[in-house]
Amino acid sequence: HWGAVDQKVLGEGIHLITPIRSSVVKMDVRVQKAETPADASSKDLQDAHSTIALNYHIDPDRAWWVYQNIGTQFKERIIDPQIQEIFKSVTAQYTAVELITRREVVRNDTKALLAKRFLDYGLIVDDISIVNFKFSKGFTDAIEAKQTAEQEAKKEFNNKEKEKWLADQKIEQARGEAEALKLKNQQLTPQLIQYEAIKKWNGVLPTVTGGGAIPWINIDPSKQKAAKATE
Repeated sequence: HWGAVDQKVLGEGIHLITPIRSSVVKMDVRVQKAETPADASSKDLQDAHSTIALNYHIDPDRAWWVYQNIGTQFKERIIDPQIQEIFKSVTAQYTAVELITRREVVRNDTKALLAKRFLDYGLIVDDISIVNFKFSKGFTDAIEAKQTAEQEAKKEFNNKEKEKWLADQKIEQARGEAEALKLKNQQLTPQLIQYEAIKKWNGVLPTVTGGGAIPWINIDPSKQKAAKATE
């Protein structure tokens, strides 16, 4: 109305307006995406560089207020500065390592603060993502060196555990063999020895003997045929 913003919001569909006196400004209230680079410092004073991807939309009922007070350049005027400020306040509560290991918590904290702050500007936060975390080269090298050392230590520990297990297996095997031999010796009687020998004997007596009795078989001499040794 001659440059004044009406608080009435026109929804989808056809609407009648007064020519010349009235005009309509289209405001996209669908979910939009904005990416903002953010630099901050961690609790242990490590520089952290990241990119925040924000999904948001304009509150349809307050679209007139956004246009009247902010205009259509709300990303540059509101979104980017607020993301950078809030991201700095969140990262200052965590160490550099925690920013990596507790990334989901950092994301949730940032999202909650942004959602609360953006309500004052007629913007609604749908979701955010921390695209990446970059630290100084010195810190990154230190993290890699630490991880390499931990992996080597873990590998050495696993090798020692394997060697210990193999040694225990050999001990158990030797103990089992010793127990089996002991049990076998306890069960080994002269009768059993003779029985086993008879089972393996093919029934043929040797034609030449050393003049003594045939070993380990007690055969009645009266039932044997006489044998004469010849030279």
